[in-house]
Amino acid sequence: MNQKQILYVEDEAAIVLPLRYALEREGWQVSWANTGTQALQLLAQQSFDFIILDVGLPDLNGFEVCKQLRQKYQTPLLFLTARDDEIDRVVGLEIGADDYCSKPFSAREIVARVKAIWRRMEVQTQNIPPQPPIIQTEGIVQSAPWTCNPQSLQIQYHGHTLQLTRYEYHLLLLLIQHPEQVFSRQQLMDHIWEHPEHSLERTVDTHIKSLRHKLKQINTNDDPIRTHRGFGYSLIKL
Repeated sequence: MNQKQILYVEDEAAIVLPLRYALEREGWQVSWANTGTQALQLLAQQSFDFIILDVGLPDLNGFEVCKQLRQKYQTPLLFLTARDDEIDRVVGLEIGADDYCSKPFSAREIVARVKAIWRRMEVQTQNIPPQPPIIQTEGIVQSAPWTCNPQSLQIQYHGHTLQLTRYEYHLLLLLIQHPEQVFSRQQLMDHIWEHPEHSLERTVDTHIKSLRHKLKQINTNDDPIRTHRGFGYSLIKL
């Protein structure tokens, strides 16, 4: 079994050392970055299984780092912060974090949260909804104008690969798998978000708006995502 790789982004060595020790005791390998810029550079050089990201970094705000990495990577991510404001938790989860922990924290708690997120991801992978109306060959799912590759977590639209965040990918994939089915915002959050109780319904609207923008960049004539006023969204057949 490959050793789990964790990227820990924190500028205070006194906080890093005990948590790093606890993570490595689990048999995981930990790479340490003390700035957001260094973290993004490490992500470009190698792949990681998990990211622990402090919000208060000396160069880039942790939220900005998360936004940048979510444009390319779907790595599960846990925010650490010295603040306990609800708005910070909401913002962190909305921009793509999987969990959020306030300082001070115990190393045991962080280890438990990391394991819990990995377990949830495994369950989600095992419980992918059936796809009866879609052709699937060697892992590639095709339903014109869509081509989905679960192995690479990529979706093509009219032959062009979409650059999607983690939640955008799972949101669009669910709609593709169930064409014409109307999902309420709450249903979409329950299906896709690990912490739907911590998210706001407008989070779904934000991701739909981003998806529409990316689809329009490829084909300005089509608008496959249909809004059902007062309820939710569906994907129409083109």
